[in-house]
Amino acid sequence: MDNYITLPVWSFIIIVLFAAVMVLDRLLMPSLRWVLRRRVKKVMEEVSSRLDLEIRPFQLTRRQGLIDQLVFDDQVIEAVKLYAAENEMPMAIAQEKSKQYASEIVPSFNAYVYFRLGYWLARKAARLIYRVRVGFFDDDGLKNIPQGTSVVFVMNHRSNMDYILVSFLVAEKTALSYAVGEWAKIWPLQSLIKSMGAFFVRRNSGNPLYRKVLERYVHLATRAGVCQAVFLEGGLTKDGLFGEPRLGFVDYMLRDFHPEFDKDIVFVPVGINYDRVIEDRSLTRALDAEAPKRSMWFVIKTSLGFLYKTLILSRKNRWSRFGYASVNFGPPVSVKEYCAANKIDFSQYEQAARFEQVKQLADLLMKDISAVVPILPIALMAEILLINQAIWKSELDLKSQAIQRINELKAKGAPINIAASASEGVLTNALSLLIGRGMVTEEKNLLKVTPSTRVLLEYYANSIKHWQ
Repeated sequence: MDNYITLPVWSFIIIVLFAAVMVLDRLLMPSLRWVLRRRVKKVMEEVSSRLDLEIRPFQLTRRQGLIDQLVFDDQVIEAVKLYAAENEMPMAIAQEKSKQYASEIVPSFNAYVYFRLGYWLARKAARLIYRVRVGFFDDDGLKNIPQGTSVVFVMNHRSNMDYILVSFLVAEKTALSYAVGEWAKIWPLQSLIKSMGAFFVRRNSGNPLYRKVLERYVHLATRAGVCQAVFLEGGLTKDGLFGEPRLGFVDYMLRDFHPEFDKDIVFVPVGINYDRVIEDRSLTRALDAEAPKRSMWFVIKTSLGFLYKTLILSRKNRWSRFGYASVNFGPPVSVKEYCAANKIDFSQYEQAARFEQVKQLADLLMKDISAVVPILPIALMAEILLINQAIWKSELDLKSQAIQRINELKAKGAPINIAASASEGVLTNALSLLIGRGMVTEEKNLLKVTPSTRVLLEYYANSIKHWQ
C-alpha cells in the first residue's frame, strides 16, 4: 500500500508562499535589480552629457550613509547633549530623536524617477493647464558657472504649481532639491517626492535639536554643491504682494561660509507669474479672518471637481481659461563677489549681526526676483480695471489704456513679452477670461469691475505693483 503524507490546507499555502518568496529573492530579484541599475546608469550617462549643472556625488550617496553622516556630525552631537540635558533624558533617547529627524529630512534621490517619471509628470501637468513661457536674462551666466559651485535658485511663491513648473523648466539644466512642507507627507506622495530629491521641513518648528539637524543637512548639501531651490518668502503670497524674505535657509547656507577657500555659492533669481493661479480664491479667502474654515471633504470635492472639469476641456479651452504661466531666470549673484564687494565674511559674525548681513543680501535677492517676475496679460488688465473700477468703460478704451501701459513698462525695462502685433488678441483674451470668471461685469458693451471680486483683481494686479 502506498504511503501518503497529508497536510492541512493552511500549511500547504504557507509552504507555497515561502517557496514563492525564495524564488523571488534568489532568482527574480537579482535580475530585476540588475535591470533597474542598468536603466539608472543609462539615464545618468544620458543626462550628464546635456546638463549645464551636473548631478553631485552627494545626491547619489546611499541614503543611510547620509543619515549617519548627519547624525554623527560634531554640531549635531553637541546639540544632542544639550537637548538631553535640558529635557532631563538619557543621551540614547536624544540620539534616537536626532536619527528620526535626519531620516525624515534626508531625501532618497533617484535619477531615473526624477528625469523619467518626474519630468514627464511635471511637463504634462504644466502643459495640460497653461501656455508655458520661459525667459533667461543671462543664460550664458548660468552656463558659465564653474563646476562644483553650489547653485541655489531663489524664487517668489505664488502657487503650489511653482514646484512642478520650475522643475520641468530647469530639467534640461540640472536636478533641483526642494524644501517641502509637511503637507506632502502622505503615502505614496511622500516616497515619490523624496525620490525626486526633495526634503521635508517642519515649518516654524521651535525644537532646537530638529533645527540643528535641518541646519546641518542644508549646510552639507550646500557644501557638496547640490543644486537647491528656495522660496525666499517662505510661504505662498495671499495678497499677491511680495513678502518679507525668510532668512533661515539662506543663513544655514552662509553661517559657515568662508569666502577665501570655500567653493562659491551662486544665487539665481527666478520670477514666476500666472494668468490664473489655481488656488487664488482660497489664498485671498485666507485674508478674511471671519471666513468660516472649509472642511476636508469640501476641499477634496472641490479639487476633484476642478480636475474633472479641466480634463474634459479641449486644449484650446483650457488655455483660454488659464492663460499663460511664465518663468524668468535672472542674472546669477555670486556670494564670493558679494562678500568681496561689501568686505564681509558671514562666518565671522555673531548671530544677531550675521542676520543683519544676511537680511541685506536677502533683500537684494528679493529685488532681483521682483525685477524678473513676468508681467502677464491678466495682471496688466487687472491693474487697468482697478484704476477705472468706479466707471463703466468700453473694451476699446480699456485695451487702449493697457497698450499705453505696456509701452511705459517696456520703457522702464520691465519683463513684458507682449508684441505690438499680438497685443490686440492677447488683451481681448485676458478680458474674456476675467468676464468668464465673473470678475468683470459686462452690460450694453460696457465693462466694470464686479465689486465682490475686487480683492481677487487686486491679488493679480499686486504681482506687478512694484513697477508703478
